[in-house]
Amino acid sequence: IGNFRSAVAADIVRRYLKFKGYKVRHVMNITDVEDRIIAESQKAGLTIDEYTAKYIEALWEDFDALGCERPDVVPRATRHIPEMVTLIEKLLASDHAYRSDDSIYYRIASFPQYGKLSKINFAGNIAGASERIDTDRYEKEDARDFALWKDPVSETEPAWDTSIGRGRPGWHIECSAMSMKYLGETFDIHAGGIDLVFPHHENEIAQSEGATGKEFVRYWIHFEHLKVDGETMSKSKGNYYTFRDVTAKGFSAAAIRYFLLSVPHNKQLNFTFDALAGAERTVASLRDFRARLSEAKTEPGKNEQLSETAAHALEEFEAGMDDDFNTSIALAAIHNLSREVNTALARKKVKAENQQELLALIDRFDSVLNIFGKQEREMLDSEVQALIDERQEARRRRDFARGDEIRDELASRGIILEDTKDGVRWKRK
Repeated sequence: IGNFRSAVAADIVRRYLKFKGYKVRHVMNITDVEDRIIAESQKAGLTIDEYTAKYIEALWEDFDALGCERPDVVPRATRHIPEMVTLIEKLLASDHAYRSDDSIYYRIASFPQYGKLSKINFAGNIAGASERIDTDRYEKEDARDFALWKDPVSETEPAWDTSIGRGRPGWHIECSAMSMKYLGETFDIHAGGIDLVFPHHENEIAQSEGATGKEFVRYWIHFEHLKVDGETMSKSKGNYYTFRDVTAKGFSAAAIRYFLLSVPHNKQLNFTFDALAGAERTVASLRDFRARLSEAKTEPGKNEQLSETAAHALEEFEAGMDDDFNTSIALAAIHNLSREVNTALARKKVKAENQQELLALIDRFDSVLNIFGKQEREMLDSEVQALIDERQEARRRRDFARGDEIRDELASRGIILEDTKDGVRWKRK
């Protein structure tokens, strides 16, 4: 779910740009070849495609469950080797890259602006003295130089025969080649986790601008870390949770999404199950608010004061989102609106025009945040009873799977079943 903080934050950027009327082309690449993937696929006796398939499928299942819109283009590294080779050839021709044995490296000394994104000053560094260097078995001119193309370690390691030799790409070149293919040599927004600023994004800038001589990206957006009980989430610490771990504990995808949006993307967020339980209650209250508004019996006409309240909520929402996609301010605007509208509902002050205006406004908010979700039609008593009868018949046939399926379906629609000695009773949540 630490990685999904970035996915949800990027989804918000995409959705809000569309909300503002921009035409959006969203590209998200999949790195399906790198050292760990190669090692694990060989250990399992599988090809890269066979090994990564289940993880890519799981990614999309979780992505969809969290309410993220799928990107327009999802290029995979293994499908874009020719584009990477072309980019490396340009860097070799312009002296930004060099060969060492059968690998190719980017010459950082050839790009004086290196460090402009991370604001790291490399002026005092000597070869071999910089931190977070690329660990590689071949000799490099400078320890900071990074691999563009790697000579295969063994005959069994995946590799491609190309005009620059047999080998495989380094991680950084993959992202530049794929993003520029689908977005152009200069594009508007590049997003990613804060841990990618250096060296990954810094290297992307160096190799892309070194090859084209053009500005690579106009705006960078970096998403801060998700912590667990105050500590950075990591596999090595054993304090990480997957999306499925959390839903298995009974939390909804909507609550997880709300929690991830509760703090601006550029601030660290501390994950606790208490905080997630609070998000679950908040989502339920917001959905309750929409249901009450939708079901309210209203009189014709319009309450001008309530209409002004709606307009003010929209202004607050946009002001927050315009300020570096600040979702906490946007959520506050929605909560303020719900309090005022709930009061108006209690006092019978909501008129028919207000009702339609407010429901349309909630839909607009949700086109960005996607926390209210699709509104389920209220089930009629006769529909509930028909499903209960079907469940009883399924249980009589000992088809317990179908019986449980019906119980779960009713629960998702707000109907709770109680099996008693006198038969089945039901009630609405």
